Amino acid sequence: MRQLTDDAQQALRDIAARHGASEDAARHLLFAVVAGHGTQAQFNHPELGGMGQWSRGGMIMLGDMFNTALKARVDGLCNELAALAGRAGIFQPEPERPHTQSQFQGDSASLTMPDGFGHWWPDGLGHAASTGSQNNLRYAFFPESRRLAIDIGGQVRVYDTRDHRIGGFSQQQSGGQSLSFTSQYGLVDLASLDQVTTTTGKPTEPVDPPMAGPLAVEPSATDAVARGAARDGDIIDKIERLAGLHARGILTDAEFQAKKADLLGRL
Repeated sequence: MRQLTDDAQQALRDIAARHGASEDAARHLLFAVVAGHGTQAQFNHPELGGMGQWSRGGMIMLGDMFNTALKARVDGLCNELAALAGRAGIFQPEPERPHTQSQFQGDSASLTMPDGFGHWWPDGLGHAASTGSQNNLRYAFFPESRRLAIDIGGQVRVYDTRDHRIGGFSQQQSGGQSLSFTSQYGLVDLASLDQVTTTTGKPTEPVDPPMAGPLAVEPSATDAVARGAARDGDIIDKIERLAGLHARGILTDAEFQAKKADLLGRL
């Protein structure tokens, strides 16, 4: 981990004290804000409600969803830390570290990437809120454009993340290489997302047919029906998971009804 200068370290302590946070939690947020270019942060710290995201302008998601006081504290911390991150020379000089790093947790690994890793994803996706690397797999998440870029062995694919608010990634270490992530719907497999571009930038075949104009003739009507049934089944599964969150009190009546109506509209 990069080391702060003495002045930056003192500024960090002052910010933490003003917001009633520990120095460790403030440092964790600072590095998350730096990775998000001062406008957003993805973090995971027990003092901050576990896994969460912050974007400048007031958008905050916490694992402790209904703790408004904690949301206000995190927002205040992130705004001050973003100002600190914008100062020149807050880090001590250190030699470059070209190799990637990983943290193993059981059968899966949390994906991480050292500072200064090169820009490898297609242009036009915006700023990456989080990036990571493990073995020959890399990812970058772009919440503003709702895109997820995956590089496996040098081939880059871009996926539509739809309304997923992604909070963390993990790579399975057994049974082959697979990437999953967590969102407001729980653990989600990468295979459930629609691929929109390849490394050449050419669009891939869309899951849904065009809404306007004559319908394209599918090579197999049976294949089309099977894809439609799989998509509908995925939507129904999401609604059932939402109902479970609603029953546990995690979602309010209004939140549940709004999300259910949105999903039903896709059938």
